[in-house]
Amino acid sequence: MIIDYLKLAVDGIIHRRLRSWLTMIGIFIGIIAVVALISLGQGMQNAIDEQLKTSGSNRIMVTPGGGGAMAGPMTSSFVASRLYEDDVDAVNEVRGIEGAIGVLTKNVRIKFKDETKYTTCFASHTDPATLEFVQKIDFFRIAEGKYPQEGEKYKAAIGPDIAEDFFDRKIKLGDTIFIEGKEFEVVVINKKTGSPMHDAKVGIPMKTAREMFEMPEEIMTIFAETEPGYDPGDVAEDVKEKLRKHHNVKKGEEDFTVQTAEQMIGSFMDILTAVQIVLVGIAAISLIVGGIGIMTTMYTSVIERTKQIGIMKSIGAKNSDIMQIFLIEAGLLGLVGGIIGVSLGLGISKGVEIIAANSGLEILKAYTGWELIIGALLFSFTVGCISGILPARRASLMNPVDALRYK
Repeated sequence: MIIDYLKLAVDGIIHRRLRSWLTMIGIFIGIIAVVALISLGQGMQNAIDEQLKTSGSNRIMVTPGGGGAMAGPMTSSFVASRLYEDDVDAVNEVRGIEGAIGVLTKNVRIKFKDETKYTTCFASHTDPATLEFVQKIDFFRIAEGKYPQEGEKYKAAIGPDIAEDFFDRKIKLGDTIFIEGKEFEVVVINKKTGSPMHDAKVGIPMKTAREMFEMPEEIMTIFAETEPGYDPGDVAEDVKEKLRKHHNVKKGEEDFTVQTAEQMIGSFMDILTAVQIVLVGIAAISLIVGGIGIMTTMYTSVIERTKQIGIMKSIGAKNSDIMQIFLIEAGLLGLVGGIIGVSLGLGISKGVEIIAANSGLEILKAYTGWELIIGALLFSFTVGCISGILPARRASLMNPVDALRYK
């Protein structure tokens, strides 16, 4: 019986091709937007989760200022508070901290051949313990070369974007660059992270940076790692308490921000989710318009097939039979629109992923799981069925005698 209803529904759609296509436009435009946004959002979340697993979830970062979730190395230079080398020593004294290092960041002028550009400079100490620690941080990992040892002053590490396409000519190991007018030999090219800021940075020894920038004790960020068996969240709270005493500030009046890797990523994901919800909400308006379009089309279909309904009722079709026929037809309109929308939505998200990858933003990936595809198709079919309820009910309640007399 269901097969017969399905055949009747398909026949109804085929005989009204143009109207059916126009009806489905609202559905598949909405589905395109929803699928593309969810695909990119989920793909980015998966990439971030994978990055967290790779780099480790036992990381803690301390930045100056009570800026909260979005404080970081690049915002720290714009706040009044400061961190110093003795803050690193204080963090290292906290129970559960395996090691902590300080990093100084500064916007610098960099010259190669006849070109001059601006980027971010990261400076860290070059003692063996610090060098071992920094190479656990994704944007300090080495692709080529070897970090300078203690006593080597004018040696530089560069990000992959600086090496490849920052200047007209590629930079290789052994090449000379000028940072704030000082001559440096390139001894390290870092691995690609997918973060434009970190892939387009330069790194120099801390002593050299302190001389160049006249910043004898100041640092911008403290990176710390917890010992195995310790909860990073608990250790982070202990770090806060230690620094509150060190800075002589009360709880809630901190002039620094302490965050675990999971908290930093969680803060970013909260913002991403909020943006996604807003965008999906806007896209849902198109689905509502599409649903109204299906309802209008089904009302028209009911009117056009009034005599057919009368004939079916006169030979024994029940109200429920008529209702199912029109509900299936409305559901099919939504489903076909959904199939088109899912195909185009995934195509768009994949296209964005390719463009992002070519631009160096490898964290932007498309998610194409079956849950997304099946969920979107079920949703579009449901929208179609809901939109067809009132027209189908009207058809099922028709008086067979009046229906047969309808002209």
